Amino acid sequence: MKTSINTILGAAFAVALASTTSFAAHAADYEWKFQSSDTAGTPTFEIDTEWTKRVEEMTNGRIKIELLPVGAIVEHSETQDAIAAGILDGHITDVSYFSGKDPAFSLIANPIGAWADPQQMFRFMNYGGGNELMNKLEGPYGLHFIGATTPGLESFVSTVPINGVADLKGLKVRAPEGMVQEVFAAAGAAPVNIPQSEVYTSLDKKVIDAADATVFATNQAMGLNDIAKYPVYPGFHSMPLVEVSMNKEKWDALPKDLQAILTVSVRDLSQDLVSRLQMKDREAVAADLKKGDIHISNWSDDERAKFRQIAMKQWKKVAERSANAEEVYQTLIKYLTSQGLLN
Repeated sequence: MKTSINTILGAAFAVALASTTSFAAHAADYEWKFQSSDTAGTPTFEIDTEWTKRVEEMTNGRIKIELLPVGAIVEHSETQDAIAAGILDGHITDVSYFSGKDPAFSLIANPIGAWADPQQMFRFMNYGGGNELMNKLEGPYGLHFIGATTPGLESFVSTVPINGVADLKGLKVRAPEGMVQEVFAAAGAAPVNIPQSEVYTSLDKKVIDAADATVFATNQAMGLNDIAKYPVYPGFHSMPLVEVSMNKEKWDALPKDLQAILTVSVRDLSQDLVSRLQMKDREAVAADLKKGDIHISNWSDDERAKFRQIAMKQWKKVAERSANAEEVYQTLIKYLTSQGLLN
């Protein structure tokens, strides 16, 4: 039995039309602008940018995210308000920057001394109640928390030798907003609030002596190790919660499959970021040591324990400042106790 060319063409047209209609139904054009708290060209920013390209591939082009560097549209501490107002669609940023709105942000962002490695924090966020806390905290500000990342346990850049807690006394140190500053102050340092983008200039002009910046490799990429030749590595002080969050109304309007893809993609980003930055850290340390003009300090267990005891006293103080902070504190303590991490 023969089929006419008109029948074949008609069937082909119908299939093409159905395919086009199906694509149109599922290919809503989600083009978003996210702002990072990192400087363009740093390893962290480059890895985060690769994530945006994976999202585009994973969603078959249905979501396209343009990632902008720190300060591109608003200041680093203003991205939350910008997302709520629709100026930005989302951000990848240190949660500490919003500590002024609720001390709970400060405690969940960086409970100094709580985490010895990134996986401890990821388990808390994914399985210990952390994700739920973040969405409870951010919902009233018009944001949805997609997931947690971190660059890992940070190095500590310094223009002077820092071999233990006693050396922090009187030290002018850059530290982000919130509890990080309070812990350094309690340890005898003099914390200064400046964005990461100004750390190099501030160290160079001796406005500060040291900085809580980021991981060793990224510090090196920003040139910090060239002017602050006494880094502490591995760091003793900080492993920040870096959130990937977006406008809640836009999140809620997404199809469930795209919500699931974004959630899984951020979990993948978190592991990608930690693994690759740890590799870069080791390469950067070897390169700096080979040059011979840098002096790396690795604090003893006793000195790290002293600093943690100072930090834990600040956890409790922060918890007393709001109901949300108390809930974060109790959830954190419950998790750390259950995992034997308070010893």
